[in-house]
Parts: sequence; C-alpha cells; structure tokens
Amino acid sequence: MNFLRPGLGGLLLISLSALAQSPLHGSDDGRVTVHEWGTFTSIAGSDGRAVDWLPLRGSTDLPCFVERLGLDFKGTLAGKVRMETPVLYFYAPRETHVDVSVRFNRGVVTEWFPPAAVTPSTVSAVAAAAFRRPGFASSAVWRDVAVRPQTTESFRDDGRGGHYYVARKTDSAPLQVGSAQEKFLFYRGVGGFEPPVAATVAADGSVVVENLHGAAVGDVLLFENRSGRITYRTLASSSNRATIDPLAIDGETARPQAELEEALIAHGLFPAEAQAMVETWRDSWFEEGSRLFYFVPLETIDAILPISITPAPSSLVRVFVGRMELVTAATRSEVADALASNDSRTLAKYARFLPAIVSNLPDPATAAERRQRASAVESAQPPLYASQPACR
Repeated sequence: MNFLRPGLGGLLLISLSALAQSPLHGSDDGRVTVHEWGTFTSIAGSDGRAVDWLPLRGSTDLPCFVERLGLDFKGTLAGKVRMETPVLYFYAPRETHVDVSVRFNRGVVTEWFPPAAVTPSTVSAVAAAAFRRPGFASSAVWRDVAVRPQTTESFRDDGRGGHYYVARKTDSAPLQVGSAQEKFLFYRGVGGFEPPVAATVAADGSVVVENLHGAAVGDVLLFENRSGRITYRTLASSSNRATIDPLAIDGETARPQAELEEALIAHGLFPAEAQAMVETWRDSWFEEGSRLFYFVPLETIDAILPISITPAPSSLVRVFVGRMELVTAATRSEVADALASNDSRTLAKYARFLPAIVSNLPDPATAAERRQRASAVESAQPPLYASQPACR
C-alpha cells in the first residue's frame, strides 16, 4: 500500500509495507539476509551530465585502520563519480561464513575495511588514465567472512570520532574477517562511468531531471542551502523526464532528514539502516549549495557494481542514493563575488566542488587575473588524497 507524503511543493511515494523492523536473526531457512547502502556523488555540467572533478580531494574522514589505495604517482584521480561509503550489513539466525566479491566496472576501489584482497591495490599514472575506459574494472574480495549474530560487539575505534562509526548503529550481526571485527563490509571508490541521471538548471531556476537510460526518474529531492537558509522540494515521477519548479528561500531551516529516511525505507532498507545512512551523510548532504538527490536504479547498481555472495543469501537489498551537485545562478554569483573579493571563507564552503563550479564562470581577461583566480581556488581547496594516517 502506498501513500503520498507532501514535501514543500512536491510528492514522495512512501511504501507502508517497508516499515517492518529488521530481522535480528536473519531468514527462517538459515541463510543470510544482506542489505547494502551507498552514494554516487557527481557534479552536473551545463548540459546536465556529470563532469570530471577530483573526488579524492579533501582530508580523510575515515579512521586510521581503514585500508587505502596506493597512488604510485604525484597527484590524484580525476573521475565523474565518487562512490561513497557503500556498506554491507548481514543478518543470520546463527553463525555462518560467506565469501563476498564486489567488482567495480570503470572504477577504482580506493578505501576498504575489514582487510580485503583488492585489485589493483596500487594505481600507477598509466592506470589512472585508463580506469575510466570501458573494460577496466577493480575488485574487492573478502574470504571466509564470519557472520556472528550472538557475538558481543568489540570494534576498533581510533578515538578521533567521525561519521564512519555512525554506520554501526544497526541490528545487523557483527562480522569477523581474519582478526578484524566490524559491523559491516565497507568500501569506497572513484568512478569514470556516466551516472544514470542528468539534471539541467534552466534559466528560471527550474531543474529538468532525465533518466539517461529511459527508465522512470522515480523519487527525487531538490535541495538548497544558502548561508544556513534551507529549502527543498520532493517529486515522484513515473516518466523518464521531469521538471522540478524553482526553489524559493523563505527562511525555512528544517532539513529533509525525515523524508530521506522514509524514502530509504520505502526502497528496502530497515529503519535503523536508513537512519544510520542519513546520519552518516547529514553534514555533507545538507551543506552549502544546491543539489539533487535521486535513487539509483537497481539495474545500474548491478551493472556498475556486480556482487557475488557465496553461499547465496536468502535476500539481497541494494539501495544507492545519487547526489548531483548543481551549479545554479546563485552559486555562480556567490563564487564569482568571493573570487573578486578574495573571500576565502566563502570559497572554502564549496571545498572539493569548487574547481568544477569555477569552470562555469567566464574566463578572466588577463593572465594576471587567471593566475590570481587559480591561486584563490587552490588556497581554498582541501589537501590532496594522502597516505593512510598512522593509528596512535
């Protein structure tokens, strides 16, 4: 049974049947139940399609014990998509063991935990140029994953805090891989593939959303934060193309956390999982700027990230949220003014997305102005992807 939940000027389909609680002991037939959530983050160009950017630019928000890809060259990886924090939860009636393999087509796995056999584990300059081409794939394999529902939880904590730990707040079974214990299997990456959705900002501020594969647009949420003033609009569309009316900043400060959690539950996550996902990404999802949230079709997830679990689970649910940054007229104006006045605080709010936003601005008239702009952008950027921090 479905009902329509009103958003601010839009509608979001919510499935009441999905509100059931998670099975603390897995399926009745003894096999595991597996749930996964993750995020595909991208930036829309002027034509609405994802553009290249530097997804790894920024300080790490991960614990020191998380393993990381080695970069055998000076620089970082450019790509169209940052695959952020997919986590796999396991539910079982009794202890069981599984093998898990994830293949990332046209992408590179960059972080993971517990320890896994990751290929490639180091990327050269040649591979960095080739990974976005059709035919390239990386992989992460966890062998003999012990799913232990009756085990007392005892997980590592590096004492630095961070969003990583929030994802542990579910009813899933503790896992053990070798000597490492964790609540989930975790991995991240950078992709060179085209996201399934394009989002074009029209001159009047409306946003045209299109599924590039011809499927339904589905549930989407348009969000904007201007100096702490927040507004958003939700829409559910069965067409492959939909238009979202312009947003109006009217002083509202409520974040769409409840709407996103309900949508995640409607798409198959358990309530605790949905809450953990939104809480994990709350600060990032609701930061300064404009963006579109959408649900990645399952066929796209399976094509980009084919997964193998042996023995086969009784059920596998995969829910990925697409986040597409939008370069609106308000964003261009704010960034242009900040560049002109050397307002580093405003520029820093856009952090890793800043170079792509600046590329939408008119070119400076002189070489000196070009150097000044480049210096201002570089100064406002987070550091490049660094080596794994040492655990204290």
